[in-house]
Amino acid sequence: MDLLSAVVNGVSMGAIYGLIALGLTLIFGIMKIINFAHGALLMLSMMTSYWIWKITGLNPYLLIILLVPIMFVFGYITQRVFIKPVLDRQKDVREPISVLLLTAALAMVFENFALMTFGGDYVMAKTAVSDATLVLGGVTLSAARFYALIIALIIATIFYVFLQYSELGRKLRACGQDRNTAALMGIDVPNTYAIAFGIGTALLAVAAITLIPFYYVHPTVGEVFMTKAFIVVVLGGLGSVPGAIVGGIIIGLIESIGAQYMTATLTTIVVYLIFLLVLFVKPSGLFGSRFEW
Repeated sequence: MDLLSAVVNGVSMGAIYGLIALGLTLIFGIMKIINFAHGALLMLSMMTSYWIWKITGLNPYLLIILLVPIMFVFGYITQRVFIKPVLDRQKDVREPISVLLLTAALAMVFENFALMTFGGDYVMAKTAVSDATLVLGGVTLSAARFYALIIALIIATIFYVFLQYSELGRKLRACGQDRNTAALMGIDVPNTYAIAFGIGTALLAVAAITLIPFYYVHPTVGEVFMTKAFIVVVLGGLGSVPGAIVGGIIIGLIESIGAQYMTATLTTIVVYLIFLLVLFVKPSGLFGSRFEW
């Protein structure tokens, strides 16, 4: 039963990794940039949701209604104010690494802002859910992690359907495939890019709310998840929505099951070895060749 519990908890944590990676793979798939500020934006989402919970006392899961639009607007404005001017430069002036350096700088700004504003303490939204357990078929599960799994799978499904079948989803995919042709077809590419960045940030808000009942929040918490999100994206395939979830679950299972038999350091080594193996054997990722934006 300990192994089965580890499997379920691994799937739960992996689903959160996948949810975080969804935003990263969306931004790359549409804008063709790697967002090094992704982890810092997750941290800001966690900090914001924690303090809203602290001040209002609302159920953390109800904060989704409030935090998702807040972080969407924040992401939209961030793209418009900071990233768009760099993307608008002529190709002969703009270096490919410019956006990478910009997002890395934004990450440092966000982290230091959080440190000055919220302090460096480790905090958690301790509620009845935090320590509660569920018993399903004789398997004891963390209630907070189980709820996180359900929420992550629901959001991932909605996100996939949205991308495939909605008008805005088709515009996003069109810009990802060929922005020049999309512009000729009347699509406002700069605005679509900003929307994509906003959606990627809003997905982080959902992940943040599922995390704060059982995971400590601090100014550098985003760095931990940022590294894992990169691994998940490469493992699942850049631009692949199903790949992000599957990749996240694989990493979650390795960590959870590995903890039963190995030290944390050895488990981390195994994760990176699998990451390197995928890069060598199938650089496009598990789903990279099967899913097109």
